[in-house]
Amino acid sequence: MMNGNTTMRVARRRNLGKALQLVFLSLTILAVLVLGVLLGNIIDRSFGISAIEYANKYEDISADGATLEESDDTAVIETITLNLRPRTLDALEAEKPLDERKRSELLEILERELLQPSVVRSWSLMQSLFGREAIADELQELWPDAVPRWRSWVRAELLLGSQSMDPMYAGIRGAIIGTFITILITMFVALPIGVGAAIWLEEYAPDNKLTRFIQTNIYNLAGVPSIIYGMLGLSIFVRNLVAVTQGRTILSAALTLAVLILPIVIINTQEALKAVPQSLRHASLALGASQWQTIRHHVLPACMDRILTGAILGLSRAIGETAPLVVVGASTFLTHDPTSVFDRFTTLPVQIYQWTSLPGAAWRNLAGAAILMLMVLLLGLNSFAIILRNRYRKEMKA
Repeated sequence: MMNGNTTMRVARRRNLGKALQLVFLSLTILAVLVLGVLLGNIIDRSFGISAIEYANKYEDISADGATLEESDDTAVIETITLNLRPRTLDALEAEKPLDERKRSELLEILERELLQPSVVRSWSLMQSLFGREAIADELQELWPDAVPRWRSWVRAELLLGSQSMDPMYAGIRGAIIGTFITILITMFVALPIGVGAAIWLEEYAPDNKLTRFIQTNIYNLAGVPSIIYGMLGLSIFVRNLVAVTQGRTILSAALTLAVLILPIVIINTQEALKAVPQSLRHASLALGASQWQTIRHHVLPACMDRILTGAILGLSRAIGETAPLVVVGASTFLTHDPTSVFDRFTTLPVQIYQWTSLPGAAWRNLAGAAILMLMVLLLGLNSFAIILRNRYRKEMKA
């Protein structure tokens, strides 16, 4: 009878294990599908046909009345010189004389400064591939003067250009620079403090009520909404420490993000330290090493890969944050690049948030392209951290 009951219990456990495996497999497939749909929607928004109208026609402003195709570089330069404002012309000449520019550069100046194109309608990638006739009919009916162009919103000008109120020429250069500076400061502040706090809690702190109270609050802080950290950063770093941070600057934002990811770094580092066998510590101490020498030369190298994994998770969250930066004072429109930690700033998530809130499909297309750039940036930073982690693993195995 006992053997029969034992067999039934074993069978139930096996069946339960198989059922859980199916559930986990289904959830994994569902997560992959959701991420695939999300990525597909972003790509669908980043490419497609755009209907472009021009405020001026070249034939109306050209120096010789010829069409653009009939005009050589000299005629294009003469047209630009006659129609461009003197101040703008002087700035272009100071940057690079017009007669030394390539035709593509001259046409870009001509289009942007004189013809003044604007996107009146844009279509997604799927619509552009499978709805050409419908697009042509819509153009003929609503915008007969518009020129349809196949447009990739992911382009070099997006990376190299500064912010603009024209979606055709808006760029994310300042946002990328602000993101890099902010994340670097966040990393150099949060990682040493987080790892040091985890070492003290795990290796040095006595097991008493105070330590348990601190540990409980660290776990609670890891689940606090990011907007609360934004309010904390506004109160402390922007207002109370204005003499140090200079107010709504990159430094204030970076310190806010450092506080945000600090509990994540501490918790992950503690779990990494717990995974190191106690026998390794005992062997080092038995050979005469001090506690700090044991931690530095044996414990930390043994779990450095796990510590870097926690750092990756924390920095990944910091890169994608928007709410605390908006509260701290990130600019939604900034035409100059930040050059120091005391400059006003914007970041890629804030830039994307601003573009999605603006009216017009072109801004949503631009936001989709910026999201792809943010994903590439995030994957690049994570890949670099993973390479470092794997390097530590190989050194430990060797």
